[in-house]
Amino acid sequence: MATAQLGRDQICRRTPTFHRHHPTTAAKPSTALLFIPPKNNPSKIRTSLTKGKPKLGWAVRMSIVEQSPPKEPTSVNDVERLVGFLYEDLPHLFDDQGIDRTAYDERVDFRDPITKHDTLSGYLFNIATLKLLFRPQFQLHWVKQTGPYEITTRWTMVMTFMLLPWRPELVFTGTSVMGINPKTNKFCSHVDYWDSIKNNDFFSIEGLMDVLKQLQIYKTPELETPKYQILKRTATYEVRKYKPFMVVETDGDKLTGSSGFNAVAGYIFGKNAAEEKIPMTTPVFTQAVDAETSKVSIQIVLPSEKDLSSLPAPNEEAITLRQVDGGIAAVTKFSGEPIENIVREKEKALRSAVIRNGLKPKPGCLLARYNDPGRTWSFIMRNEVLIWLEEFTLE
Repeated sequence: MATAQLGRDQICRRTPTFHRHHPTTAAKPSTALLFIPPKNNPSKIRTSLTKGKPKLGWAVRMSIVEQSPPKEPTSVNDVERLVGFLYEDLPHLFDDQGIDRTAYDERVDFRDPITKHDTLSGYLFNIATLKLLFRPQFQLHWVKQTGPYEITTRWTMVMTFMLLPWRPELVFTGTSVMGINPKTNKFCSHVDYWDSIKNNDFFSIEGLMDVLKQLQIYKTPELETPKYQILKRTATYEVRKYKPFMVVETDGDKLTGSSGFNAVAGYIFGKNAAEEKIPMTTPVFTQAVDAETSKVSIQIVLPSEKDLSSLPAPNEEAITLRQVDGGIAAVTKFSGEPIENIVREKEKALRSAVIRNGLKPKPGCLLARYNDPGRTWSFIMRNEVLIWLEEFTLE
């Protein structure tokens, strides 16, 4: 477990309950690295918070930016205001506004499994570097107080490594523990924990290997895919929240088979009642509705602007149009040709992993194939196995 070096002269102290809050929780690969120096406009009032989140008023902004440090130690109300401040401030990690640097002490002790900084200037320099090289997208899930001088955030970060020609996507999820200096009411430490590794101490070889393995080449066609949000990434799978999407489908023969593909592909190529050609999307799904895969369907995802009222009727009775409701799915990604026994092993391992982690998988699974096997080298193919979950709480 990483241990933050909290401030100088023991001003910023770790509370005794800290390790109980985060026994195995992971952190993003540089949430703190994502903070960009904001424009110097201390009197600027940020826009209102997302509906339902605590709001940071004028008095709070003034106390952080312009007023002198409080004479009294941090109070419960002060911490609550900082929770609201983070809800407002952290979504600006990657935009032109950036975060408010005046909310941090000049000595900020940052740690994640592969990075550490001890000053605000070093902290901000590396944030800017990360933004330049990785084009990160950051999503804040929640913020809450977890100790007298401690606030914890949960987030997802998706980064595209711009220096490699295949532009690999790196995904990290986790928590950040923010230490508060009780004499200044400012943040004096920031410790990250990644969900994908067990050893979150600096320097973590496991953390470095987690970064390197995500640099693998996958070829994802530049086509529309179903919209999803990554909620959590473990060492072996992602938990995604899918929005509803439309499919054209027909019966298949087996999970990795192609029986029925020509029929559903014919529909989008114009073999429908209106002779309308519909843009191709990715992936092609094959779905097994039960554990024995006794019934399989093959599906092509339809463009997101389409709905049942705007789609032409199929010419064949065996072809149907259906809206998939979406929901929460556990997903594992792999390369190579999706052979039946390999896919079965992937499904079995995924189901065991989610059960072991306390999740409740539904029967059946989906195989997602993103590439044309006749035009793509097998070692760069992108395939995924998805299992829908009964429920999921992001803690």
